[in-house]
Amino acid sequence: MTALPANIYSVASVREFDRAAIEDHRIPGYTLMTRAGNAAVRAIMQHFPNARHWLVLCGAGNNGGDGYVVARLASDQGISVKVVTLVDPAKLRGDAATAFADFEAQGGVAASWDGALDDGSDLIVDAILGSGLERDVTGDFAEAVAAVNRHSANVVALDIPTGIHGDSGSVLGSAVSADLTITFVGLKSGLFLGAAPNYCGALLYDGLQIPDSVRQVQPAFRRADSALLRRLLPRRQRTAHKGDFGHVLVVGGGEGMPGAARLCGEAALRVGAGRVSLATDPSHAALIAASRPELMSHPVSNVTDLEPLLARADVIAFGPGLGQSEWARGLYAELATDERPAVWDADALNLLAEAPARAAHRIITPHPGEAATLLSDTTAAVQRDRPAAVAALSKKYGGIAVLKGARTLITPDGGENWLCTAGNPGMAAPGMGDVLTGIIAGLLAQQLSPLDAAITGVEVHARAGDWAALQGERGLLASDLMAELRGVINP
Repeated sequence: MTALPANIYSVASVREFDRAAIEDHRIPGYTLMTRAGNAAVRAIMQHFPNARHWLVLCGAGNNGGDGYVVARLASDQGISVKVVTLVDPAKLRGDAATAFADFEAQGGVAASWDGALDDGSDLIVDAILGSGLERDVTGDFAEAVAAVNRHSANVVALDIPTGIHGDSGSVLGSAVSADLTITFVGLKSGLFLGAAPNYCGALLYDGLQIPDSVRQVQPAFRRADSALLRRLLPRRQRTAHKGDFGHVLVVGGGEGMPGAARLCGEAALRVGAGRVSLATDPSHAALIAASRPELMSHPVSNVTDLEPLLARADVIAFGPGLGQSEWARGLYAELATDERPAVWDADALNLLAEAPARAAHRIITPHPGEAATLLSDTTAAVQRDRPAAVAALSKKYGGIAVLKGARTLITPDGGENWLCTAGNPGMAAPGMGDVLTGIIAGLLAQQLSPLDAAITGVEVHARAGDWAALQGERGLLASDLMAELRGVINP
């Protein structure tokens, strides 16, 4: 197994990689299937070393073939293996038929599905239906899926859990809930989108020794890996001073809402911005300064108070705790025409939705509800097709759209799509978006391009959340990320 690669592809592209490996590089298809089986057996034995009674469920096509290879190779390792087939092996063709023949020649026997699973199995391998599935799981397949999900054993899915669409990640009727998914050749977008994160469990990848030259197509998405972070976040020169790292102005914190602006400002500092000022409601400017003295908190009653602060700023973070009062609308009118690099969030987005306008210098960071408002749609529609929603946001508003949520998406107007695979459910908590806004603004201030700042900011935010959740996800606070940011931002 190797680290997850940076590129994520459509099912059609991964199928083309298989074809190129077989036809152009003369790697027999059954060799690839055997490599996949070997990789899966090694991974399963490493992750579940005490599992000695495996139940392998085999379906049709190459996914079923992978299952027969796994069963044969696991038996070679002394594992007690029972195979149940949902498709008559006589109907198998090509490499899958070869896989069954080799399994049978070794003495293996495949029992037909009879509606029940062996209670004595301590591990189930899902090799029923792979990433080519396009219709709902029904009949015996649906019964088998339900039986797997009721069973107490750990579940390992080969390639993708049965019932998950390989491109969209949607559930096709029903789906296997796996503890571990082992995927091959190329990462499929359906492993990350839609409901898939609820079904895949931990994800492992093996490229099956296919040459990288076969993967020269545009990915559906890219993900920020550690190599990218190291490139975009190099060590600072020894002679650096704070003036080298930009000045962020956070505009927000309307009456009664100081916390959001403070979280945003501290996050910008924690990722290395040289200076951070806050333009906030006069009622709590002093409170913010007292709680975090490194922030320069300024009382702003109106646009006249804001103008000298704008004159000194390099980057604007607009919206955390802003509200929609007359005070907020006055600041909005001023900032709507400002051309500095900017990150807009929260009520800045709700006000933008009232008078949509494009701006190439702006990064917008809506959660699904805010995205629905910006697109005059429903939250359910946004969540149903998140890639389409983030593309529509970037097209309508220009600049870069960051659609927050599980598997945050980043799309520049007219550019390639990015997807964050880090993060955890504990981050579904108040203030997390304010922290993200500050992180991205702080990176913009350090001369990262808007796209690089958005990509890096989302990844840094998610990784800090994962570090903070090591003691448990439930009860995670946005402020808990602050202690982790410095470690993540210095890769």
